[in-house]
Parts: sequence; structure tokens; C-alpha cells
Amino acid sequence: MVKLRLKRMGKKGRPFYRIVAADSRSPRDGRIIEEVGTYNPIATENQVTLNKEVAMKWLNNGAKPTDTVRAILSKEGIMKEFHEAKMSK
Repeated sequence: MVKLRLKRMGKKGRPFYRIVAADSRSPRDGRIIEEVGTYNPIATENQVTLNKEVAMKWLNNGAKPTDTVRAILSKEGIMKEFHEAKMSK
């Protein structure tokens, strides 16, 4: 099963995350399938950059986001768009 989850980068005490599509059996910082975006919790407004088309592609193909990634996608409006597109079919 493919999951959309966070891959930790950065140094000790200064986390920086990449939002990635990865096999659920691979380690947290292990092999990924594709990078979807980045998340910086240290920035004042929790800086997020996302490739909307890639995120929608993975959600439409059945990838399950983790709780944290689901919250990030919801805040960016991608989950709402995904559910609207799903209901219109």
C-alpha cells in the first residue's frame, strides 16, 4: 500500500520534512516513490510547499495520507478538492 507521509530531513533540533509517496513497508527515511512537497515546522507560519497535481494523482490512485499529512493537505485545501472531485464522479 502506498502512503503519503513525512520523511525527516535537517539536523538535530532543526527538523525539516519532505512530503513523499512511499510504500508503507519501507522505513520512515527509506526509499520513496515520489516527492510531493516540503514542510518546515520551524518557520514562523509552518511553511508548506506542495505540488498539487502530484498530490491529487496519488490520492486518486488510492494512496492513504498519514494523520499529519492529511492535516497539511486539508489546510492547503487539497483534501476538500479531492473529496469534491470524488463526489462529482
